[in-house]
Amino acid sequence: MLLRAVLGIAFLGVAAVSSAGPIEDQIKFRQGAYTFIGWNTNKIKAQLDNPDSFSKEEVIAAANAIAAAANSGLGALYGPGTDKGEGFRKTRLKSEFFEKPEEAKKVALQFNLEANEFAKVAATGDVGQIKAKFGKLTQSCKSCHDSFREKEAK
Repeated sequence: MLLRAVLGIAFLGVAAVSSAGPIEDQIKFRQGAYTFIGWNTNKIKAQLDNPDSFSKEEVIAAANAIAAAANSGLGALYGPGTDKGEGFRKTRLKSEFFEKPEEAKKVALQFNLEANEFAKVAATGDVGQIKAKFGKLTQSCKSCHDSFREKEAK
């Protein structure tokens, strides 16, 4: 419970802005982190979609990478004003993120929890459990995207 409180404070902390640097850097680092998470998520999905060539080691490595990113203090990259501007590309963070801080904290904590739980399950190598927990992990990502991320312009 203490860990959740600390993570929540870190996620929306006022001191985060000064430690993360200019808005453009916060957006750029945030985009890079989520691209890294997406890459590892896709590696896991590829393993689950191809059971004949399933590699427990690849799934464990990708799961640990996602958990490491989730535990890295991503909240510091959500300083005021980071809903506008550019990093590597224009940010897609909705202003609602700052208007609904309790909801934002809730989805962030859920992602952190699911990432850490997934890493534990991945270590077992049990494909059935990995699939079930992977669904929960990706649902936590979707929950944040649905609430706080603009759809990609086509």
